[in-house]
Amino acid sequence: MKVKSPKVFIFSFLFIQMICLVGHAQNQEIDFSSSNLAILIIDTHGEEIIDQRRIPADLQIIHNGSGKRNYLTDSTFHYDGEIGIELRGSTSQEWPKKPYRFETHDSLGGDQNVSLLGMPAENDWILHNPWSDKTLMRNILTYKIANDMGRYASRTRLCEVWLNGQYTGVYVLMEKLKRDKNRVDIAALDSADVAGDDLTGGYIIKIDKTDGEQIGGWRSAKRTNYQYHYPKPDDILDVQKEYIKNFMDAFERIIDSPGYADPDTGYAKYLNIDAFVDFCIINEISKNVDGYRLSTFMYKDRDSKGGLLTLGPVWDFNLAFANSYYYDGARVENWNIETLFQRTKGDYPPPFWMEIIWNDATFRSRFTERWRALRQNVLQTDALLNYIDAVADTLDEAQRRNFLVWPILGQYVWPNFFIGDSWEEEIEHLKEWTEARFAWIDENVEKLHAMTTLAMDNQPPAAYVLEQNFPNPFNPVTTIQYSSAVHSHITLKVYNSLGQEVKTVLDEFQSPGRRSVIWDGTDHFGVRVPSGVYTYQLRVATQTLTRKMLLIQ
Repeated sequence: MKVKSPKVFIFSFLFIQMICLVGHAQNQEIDFSSSNLAILIIDTHGEEIIDQRRIPADLQIIHNGSGKRNYLTDSTFHYDGEIGIELRGSTSQEWPKKPYRFETHDSLGGDQNVSLLGMPAENDWILHNPWSDKTLMRNILTYKIANDMGRYASRTRLCEVWLNGQYTGVYVLMEKLKRDKNRVDIAALDSADVAGDDLTGGYIIKIDKTDGEQIGGWRSAKRTNYQYHYPKPDDILDVQKEYIKNFMDAFERIIDSPGYADPDTGYAKYLNIDAFVDFCIINEISKNVDGYRLSTFMYKDRDSKGGLLTLGPVWDFNLAFANSYYYDGARVENWNIETLFQRTKGDYPPPFWMEIIWNDATFRSRFTERWRALRQNVLQTDALLNYIDAVADTLDEAQRRNFLVWPILGQYVWPNFFIGDSWEEEIEHLKEWTEARFAWIDENVEKLHAMTTLAMDNQPPAAYVLEQNFPNPFNPVTTIQYSSAVHSHITLKVYNSLGQEVKTVLDEFQSPGRRSVIWDGTDHFGVRVPSGVYTYQLRVATQTLTRKMLLIQ
């Protein structure tokens, strides 16, 4: 399917599906008396569940233990109490099968921490509504991978939901992302934390659409919209807002400077590199079209606890693993981050600093080494495929009921690329694509490593070298790497197709070594130059080296 924009057909498809499927769901006879999954019974006492305001409801969870059957008529409950429930999400709210967020309450309506289905006690929970993801398991798979890699991601439990006397299908009970010793384990921030080390953490911020729950944040000088997640926009103090903004501003300035890769004063001073490596690996193996640019969380603990910006937890992968026709989401080939920088442009692009770090030689070396290590255990192909089979076995009974009430198998649901005629075909496609994607990364990660070999060599280079810029073609920035054998005066200039000088990127004395610089596609006056072929020329000692590059605005 050739589509110009991911947004072109979404509303028309939503409208048709809501008319057809909601009516079908309400009238479909479902034989639901028991399940091998936990059963959640929700009663709102006739009140409609709405967005951005929780309503009171009763929740009963039937779960008789691992391997035991759960009956709708059971009178012994795993949980039996009050909750406050509301709609959640952005696009997902428009699906006929709705997503929910709820808090567990005590008898007075206050928050009450409880352990649900073996997950650590808390009061904030999510009911994820697999819809376009017809395997019903893409989020489950991704969060399992992240946890196995040693990174916190929301724990998940499959369940079936009975809402106000109606069967509403298979859901995934998940932990809401929040600061908590068992979730994002960073220091608490309150009204007393206004100075010193107490002010330096912990913060959770995110990059996301500007709708949803409690929006508030700032737009950086490099045009990235950061949002407060913890403390919440209504709770965060002005002095705390100023601190986290200043920290991110300083981080962006370093990335935007020639010394961004310096191991002591560059981005490593601000960023948890290992966490970003893992964040990239997860978004690359899944080819998440929302990756890097939406539902992207990051946190910062107090300086006394490390204080580095840490990417994660990962969130929202229902459009990953070849479930999207746009931004090459279903193609096995290509690095996802490079595609998104080239293709998203004004449609929520990733922050500029992710691309610069991705192209840094040291980062690429660590990415390659981490990938090789993970392929020996956590990311073994057979182990992942066996896990998918195990989840499928658990889901086999419940998925039949789910697709009776929501008959979307064999139909296009935005933004599907693959449309299986059966649930089994959806599962098989997920497995085949995942295996092929891992094989592609195996082959191409070695090319990343080859680009870093010289950078990892402690010996000075044997000649003057000017490398091909990357990415190429590019928009809006590109990295140019070069090597010098002796201490010398070096200039690097960019010329347009008429031979006119556009910008002097570098003009200074440097010691021997391999380095890189960034050209941001602007001229001497900071004005963006038009698309076209440009020449970059390195002059060092008595030599002049020249290469060409393509800018696509």
